[in-house]
Amino acid sequence: MNAPSSAAQLSAVSQQVDGVDDICLVWHCRNLRTDDHPAIEYATEQHAAILPVFIVDPAFYGADGLACDARIQFMLESLADLTDQYASLGGGLTMLHGEPVELLEELDAHVAQIVTTADPTGRYGLRRDNAVAEACDITFVDADGLRRDVPDTRDGWSDHVESYLTAPIHEVDGEEIPIHDVDTDIDPAWVENYYDISPEKQISRVGGTEHAVQVLNEFIDTLSEYPGNISAPTDARTGTSQLSPYLRFGCLSVRQVYQAVDDASGSGQATEMFTSRLYWNRHYNQKLADWAGWMDQAVNPVLEDFHQETHDPDRVEAWKTGTTGYPMVDAAMRCLRQTGWLNFRMRAMCASFLCDLLQQPWKIGADFFYYHLLDADPAINYTQFQLQAGVDGTNMLRIYNPRKQVRDNDPDGEFIKKWVPELDALPVEYLDQPEKTPLHVQDEVGVRIGETYPYPIVEYEAAREAIIEKIEAVRAAATKALQHPEVNRRASLSQRGGATQPTADVAIEAVTDTEEEQNGQSSLDDFT
Repeated sequence: MNAPSSAAQLSAVSQQVDGVDDICLVWHCRNLRTDDHPAIEYATEQHAAILPVFIVDPAFYGADGLACDARIQFMLESLADLTDQYASLGGGLTMLHGEPVELLEELDAHVAQIVTTADPTGRYGLRRDNAVAEACDITFVDADGLRRDVPDTRDGWSDHVESYLTAPIHEVDGEEIPIHDVDTDIDPAWVENYYDISPEKQISRVGGTEHAVQVLNEFIDTLSEYPGNISAPTDARTGTSQLSPYLRFGCLSVRQVYQAVDDASGSGQATEMFTSRLYWNRHYNQKLADWAGWMDQAVNPVLEDFHQETHDPDRVEAWKTGTTGYPMVDAAMRCLRQTGWLNFRMRAMCASFLCDLLQQPWKIGADFFYYHLLDADPAINYTQFQLQAGVDGTNMLRIYNPRKQVRDNDPDGEFIKKWVPELDALPVEYLDQPEKTPLHVQDEVGVRIGETYPYPIVEYEAAREAIIEKIEAVRAAATKALQHPEVNRRASLSQRGGATQPTADVAIEAVTDTEEEQNGQSSLDDFT
């Protein structure tokens, strides 16, 4: 199958729009919806007609692509739904295939203006957006609750976000403005076939606003059960909102979710717990908007190369494949690879295990998570991984005990035995430390540690002592670096309601208490 040439696509669009007066091109990048869409609201207020466009960027596809097939499939389902949304408004979605800067630069001469949303990003996305801004008359609309172009984005931040979350939701009226579309022979089915998108993950969600609304309503019906379901991975799969991939692709806006949940009655504690997560969603997006380096650089320059000297590809591979000899870590990593999702506690535990107990560089793990997660939001994924790895320098001793996580969050072994079936026959009392299983028990159940399941890749107590010693050696320098205004600004946290917020967040779901072990003491902090 050959892709339509850029010339053919551009010709089809120009023939359609050249005779249309004052038409604005709305470039959908991430927000795949029509209602409560800042760029659409701007375009419909400023122009007489709109042309909604999505560009299929080859950089995201193929063996060297930037996302796993499951996330691409979710996006394609969301695009099909977006096409239906525009059809219900009397128009359609125009899809193009090619390099965005080249296509938009050519189209710029045929439309009155190009608009899109100002989405916080880094790396490729930031380079692409900057190149488009250089080449085109484009407006990045930033009505998303974040603060930009002010001396201190944290000044008045809480009030600003609250105003965004409670403001009226804009709905598109197809009768008030013509919505044009062009048949380019590109649609979601073409993309799926052209790039042979065939996800191997066991995905339980379908992309698109229609499904997002259904998931949201189902969650609201059981909202009162939310507080008790965020920690244990099995409970979290059905007891948390599962809205994070829909927010990542903008099938619903954070504001739409906030108002729907806030309007629900009879679930005061659960409502407050969940809506606070939406503030944190905006908070970490603000951090990436403030500093794009979150995706590539350690926040604290003293810790930029932390663990480089102990980098061990074999240890990294054991972590990625779930063969570390720690059942909770192995179950979580296999679940991630096979489903594209983990609740926050498991994400944090796996990040801590890689960077603390295995002493491996944080970016390797963050990139792996970002590739596999269905809800991979650059702002939340990279800020959280850095915080859990301690490379911001503010709270470096956040060491999870993977044995304790078994006892606390999978005492009956349901999660472990599902994802680590070679331990299915092992009595649950040995799941926190399979290597301690008596040999006669191993023989009776047919589980042989070191053969059918590996010995621990590191000994926990020794690894914990080693990382504490390593952290203490750099603590003074890292603390001093935090006094530099720029470093402090990156690492600092906003305040809401006058109270300093804790140093962790979620990919919308599961802020939980984490085990923080410092100087031999354990404390539980509720990360909200």
